[in-house]
Amino acid sequence: MDITQITTMAGAQKRRNRVGRGRGSGNGKTCGRGHKGYGQRSGSGSRGLQEGGQMPLFRRLPKRGFNNARFRTEYSVVNVADLEARCEAGSHVTPEFLVERGLLRNVRCPVKILGNGDLTKSLTVDASKFSKSAEEKIRAAGGEPRVI
Repeated sequence: MDITQITTMAGAQKRRNRVGRGRGSGNGKTCGRGHKGYGQRSGSGSRGLQEGGQMPLFRRLPKRGFNNARFRTEYSVVNVADLEARCEAGSHVTPEFLVERGLLRNVRCPVKILGNGDLTKSLTVDASKFSKSAEEKIRAAGGEPRVI
């Protein structure tokens, strides 16, 4: 197999509708917009919520429950195995240090250390949260987990 034999699946890429290309195309002259009115003008088109005088669906349905999406805390996750691979024994691990080593993208999100993997090096780890297993593994290796 080589690059010339790779093709996209049939129907995966639909050709765009070229309007205003003559009567034979089916979308000539008025370009499928009809004659006059708001819908014929540029910049028109509703957001799909209007139902022509009928009570819109989002207003017909009852509002129930609570959604925590706006208030939840998103943590950047780092495993103990990653610390073992990327840190030297005796080093002080901070969020800035983790960004430097490529384990985090930025310092803005709080950091949570999880206990996946083994740790043999003694590290002082500063993070927002630790799982119980991560905390135990850091202490067992002679390190210190510190909540910031």
